Amino acid sequence: MLDIVVCVSGGGTNLQAIIDKIASGEISNTRIVGVISNNYGVKAIERAQNAGIEAKVVSPKDFASRDEFNQALLDTVKAWNPGLVVLAGFLVNIPVAFVKEYKNKIINIHPSLIPSFCGVGYYGLKVHEGVLGRGVKVTGATAHFVDDGTDTGPIILQKAVCVEQGDTPKLLQQRVMEQAEWEILPKAIDLFANGKISVVDGKAVIS
Repeated sequence: MLDIVVCVSGGGTNLQAIIDKIASGEISNTRIVGVISNNYGVKAIERAQNAGIEAKVVSPKDFASRDEFNQALLDTVKAWNPGLVVLAGFLVNIPVAFVKEYKNKIINIHPSLIPSFCGVGYYGLKVHEGVLGRGVKVTGATAHFVDDGTDTGPIILQKAVCVEQGDTPKLLQQRVMEQAEWEILPKAIDLFANGKISVVDGKAVIS
């Protein structure tokens, strides 16, 4: 059984997709042992509590320095002893020590087809604003391992989503979540839980 910790910042829709697909068996051999939010009062905490999952807030506002916050975040995760950490809309730069501790054991979901519209400054609605501003016809989402760069880790899964006439950033964000994020993030977790992903020469290989 794979124990996972899910890190969130807001509404927790990806968290809910994981909870639902564990319940349905689409994600097998997996249980969520803890949820961490870097923000107080978010819907994601409520979603965790409704599912009977322990949830904690580790907010940078509660610490005198970023280093103290980073250490508290890592300590909180380690206390649950997870085999995988899932960043499900977690708008925090993961510190190097965290990445080293969980090398190839942190999965992130990003709302574009990496390497497009990713990296520093591309998060949340800013990704979809960038897509619409450039006028691309196809966007999507990417599930990838986290390394010490920003959205530069080995890509596990991607799924394309069409950009439609009249899209706004919010409309596009919702479609990308529904058609891509909520599908490939749970799938990536299931693949990991069942030993079907390896990293070879910096690339994720699915067996």
